[in-house]
Parts: sequence; C-alpha cells; structure tokens
Amino acid sequence: MDLKEIKSPKDLKNMQISEFRRLADQIRFGVLNRTSKIGGHVGPNLGDVEAIIAMHYVFDAPKDKIVIDVSHEAFPHKMLTGRAYGYFTEEGFKEIGEFSSPKESPEYDLFYAGHTSPSIGLAFGLAKARDLKKEKYNVIAFIGDGSLSGGVAFEGLDAAAELNSNFIVIVNDNQMAIAENHGGLYKNLEELRETNGTSENNIFKALGYDYIYVRDANEIKNVIDAFKAVKDYDKPVVVHLNTMKGLGFIPAEEYREEFHSREPYSLGNGALLHPQTSPDYMSITRDYLLKKAKENPELLVISSATPEAFDFMEEQRKQLGNQYVDVAIAEQLGVSTMAGAARGGIKVVYPVVATFLQRAFDQHEQDWAMNNSPATMLVLHSGIRAMNDLTHLGFWDIPMLTAIPDIVYLAPTNVEEYLAMVDWSILQNRYKVAIRVPTYSLEHATEPVDTDYSDLNKFKVVKKGKDVAVIAAGDFFVKGQQVVELLSKEGIDATLINPRFISGVDEDLLQSLKADHKLVVTLEDGSLEGGFGSRVAMEVAKSGMKCLTFGLEKKFVDRYDADALEKANNLQPEQIVAEVLSGLHS
Repeated sequence: MDLKEIKSPKDLKNMQISEFRRLADQIRFGVLNRTSKIGGHVGPNLGDVEAIIAMHYVFDAPKDKIVIDVSHEAFPHKMLTGRAYGYFTEEGFKEIGEFSSPKESPEYDLFYAGHTSPSIGLAFGLAKARDLKKEKYNVIAFIGDGSLSGGVAFEGLDAAAELNSNFIVIVNDNQMAIAENHGGLYKNLEELRETNGTSENNIFKALGYDYIYVRDANEIKNVIDAFKAVKDYDKPVVVHLNTMKGLGFIPAEEYREEFHSREPYSLGNGALLHPQTSPDYMSITRDYLLKKAKENPELLVISSATPEAFDFMEEQRKQLGNQYVDVAIAEQLGVSTMAGAARGGIKVVYPVVATFLQRAFDQHEQDWAMNNSPATMLVLHSGIRAMNDLTHLGFWDIPMLTAIPDIVYLAPTNVEEYLAMVDWSILQNRYKVAIRVPTYSLEHATEPVDTDYSDLNKFKVVKKGKDVAVIAAGDFFVKGQQVVELLSKEGIDATLINPRFISGVDEDLLQSLKADHKLVVTLEDGSLEGGFGSRVAMEVAKSGMKCLTFGLEKKFVDRYDADALEKANNLQPEQIVAEVLSGLHS
C-alpha cells in the first residue's frame, strides 16, 4: 500500500511488516519534499519514522490516546493519520501545519503542542480521566528531541509513576536536542545506551517505571516487538528507543544541528537555496557576544537549548568555553540561572526566543525581578515578522514582562541603538534589563544614539511638530516614520517620538504635549491589550487629549501572512493615517 492511500492507522493493520520499509522510504521522501521547498523540521522527522509506524501499527488510535512531544517530530504521525497530502502538494503545504493541531485532526491530535515537554503531563491527565470513567485504553506519551530536560516533563514522570494503571512513555532518544544535549539526565540516557539498557543507574526505574530498551529503533521489527510487549500494560512503563536524527538524508545525518530545522534547501547536497549573506540581528548579536566575552572573562552567556536563535553554532560555543552554558530545554532554569549568576557578581546575558519566554513567568517575577540580580535578557523573534505558527507567536512578551515590577524593558529602533542599549545594560549594576531585539526590519541610525539609559522611562522626541504626536515603539518606529511622512502630505506637521522604554511612560513629556497637540498615537509590534499603548493611553487620558493605540488584537492566529495580518489590524501606514484624520475631526 502506498503512503498516499493510507487514510488512517487502521490501514497499517492490513499490511505486512515487510512492506513497512518501503512505507518508511515514502514518509522520508515526504519530509524531504516538504522541508526542501518551504522549510521546516528535517532531522527529528527523519529519525522517528520507524517508531511512528510501529506505534500506529501496534496501538489502536484514536481509541488509544497518543500525545506527541515535541510535535516537530510529528510529520510521520500526520502522514499516517490521513494528512499525507500535506507533504506532496503546494495546497497541502498550506493546509497542514508544522505541529500537532486539533483543528487539523481532532481525533489524532488531541492537543496543540509546539513547545516542548508537556506530553507526559497531558497524558497523565488523560489517564486519570480514563481511570475515573472506568474505561480501558492505552495512554501513550511520545517524547524526544531533548524534551525530557523540560521541568514539566520531569514533573509528569514523577506524578505518573504513582499510577496503578496503563501509562506508556516512549522516549525517542536521538542523542540531540536542537543542538547537543546537556545535563545529567542525558548522561544517564547515554549510559543506558552504552549498556544496552542494563545499567543499574536508571532514572526511570528509580522513579518507579518498568523499562524496556530498544538498541536499534530504526529497525521497525525491534520497535514493534517492544510496543507489543507494553500494549495494555497495567502499570507505568518506559520504552527507550535509540534512534538516529536525520536518518535517510546524508547531509542531515552529518550536520544534525543545522538540519534540526532548515530553510528551503537543495535535495542534492542540502545547501540552502537562499543563504543569508548580509548581517541580521542574529549574526549581529552573535558577533557582539563573542567580542564582549573575549573582553570580559566574567561574562556568561546562557541559552535554553536555542543557540541557533542567535547564530551560536558549535564553533561559537567552543570559543566561549566555560563562559557559555546551555541549560537545555528549560526556560525556567534559564531565568533562574541568569538571576543567580548576576547575584553572584558576574555579567550575564540570556538570549531567549519570545514565544518561549512565557514558560518562565514565575521565575521572571520571583527569581529575577524581586532580587538584586542586574542581568540582561535579549528577547528574540518577537512580533509580526517572526515565527507565524499558532504555537510560536511572539505577540505577548510586552504585556507579560511589563506586568512585572522592576524589569526595565527596552525597545531599540535600529542596530546602533540596540548595541548601545546592550552595552549600557551590561555595564550598569542596578537594573534588571530586557531588550526587545528588532525583527520587523533592520535599520541603521542616521544620527548618534544615546549611550546611557539610566534615566528611566524618558522618551526621545525625534521630530517636534504639533497637533498629532506619533509614539512608535521599537520595531514599529520605521512605521511611525512612514505615518508622519504621510501626515505631512495632509498638511499635518506631526511629532515623532521614540519611546525607547516600553515598561513605563514618560509622564512629563506626555503631559507637555497637551499644550499644542490634540491627538496621541501609539504603534507597537505586539498585543494591544496590556501592551505599551495601553499605558500611554492611561496617562494621556489625564490630560484630556485623545489617544489612538495601534497593535495586534489579542487573538490566536495560525500560519498567517504578515501583510494580511497587518491589514486586518489596521496597521498599514495608510490605514493608520486614515484613522488619525478621522480622530482629529471627530
């Protein structure tokens, strides 16, 4: 049976095990076909093909409940649950997303799962519901690609160990996270691999699980046998699979980190079709951190398993040596480590992707903001031009961070201002500083930038005008410039302000505007509700001036077109100007 004929896992039941090699080849071709054309996660999905085929052959989804974590290794699962067209046609590319999605398949994708580590906890909840309802079916958590290092994964393992009923954890051990694995947990997995699963030093057994090891889990018969052994098992059990990330595509096997996720590439040699040739904020951040670490041996760079987000590949990590630490997929630990190292008296920089920032809200408040821990957090890939998948939106960092006292959140408008802010943050010893790294565009300063930001919440008037004041934060400063230029064509000489600070407002400046302004306009590249504009509007209201706030509606969106989303939120310069003119005359 061909892959394209498979409509559900039931179709696998009628196949011979000998047919699965050809099916695995077809699935791998689907992974490569899609990712080479539109980009996406390559290595994780190539490595777990046999495990996913075996899982759906042995278990009986959707009656049996399967939760895949992290779901960037779910492409084979999607193909075997009626969505193979998503890997072979342009229309399918658009319809089927990168991660598990109940919208696509409520039967087989029980949860949205773009971030790592929740599968065991989600499955534990499913098992408790099953047991209370006195139902009978298998509950399976399929976890891999570094996800075990997330704190919630350990919490799930810990809690579910006390179940006296069926609970199956499949550990897809491909010896990698996004980059190399870090931490004692993975040392234990390595020891288990080296001893063929026989080491007495076994974290899963220590927690109370029964345990099965599969040495070659890219040999499908081995995995099928293991899964048959645990099907309908009446207590918690871990099946530890030794797989190879990137299997079946030589460049992905040789360069596993680069092929974790890849922009469109050649199927011949794996080379990027559109390589980045000019500097971007990732490479600028990389070069800056390497330089500063060389200048100061007491500067520490922290990553929570996403070093590629700031171009810190293996070469750069080796250059920093002990001045670099990867806390694995654990943003909570990343923030706590940052706070602890800063309290210990060294300089600390923690670059973190905006969508993962929210995983550590409590640590931002309790561990960092409340304590004397002056450190620098660089918030990457935020806003409308960053990742556009539902589970990876970077829209809520401003409302989240600015809700916490004592965190100074800066929003640079260009490269030079960005570097000046990081310089200041590293040198000062008083404030906890987050910096929103631009993603909307890469701009350069046309005049000298300030180097001292100690006078908190002081906005900068870039152009003095009257009637309308446009306050454009960070990424959207370039949009503010466009709005002011369009207003000039309407005979309005508008004021243009770079707020620089998005965690507070310049009360004196805002109140001074009422002398010769009727309307204040705010622009921000993020959620309006609880955002920067809302703070400005509260202060402006005291003066009796009108205030129009522009940003994104608090709403989940999935795989959106950035231009279309801007238009839907009235964020195009012409739309903003139209609302400004209407506001002036109403």
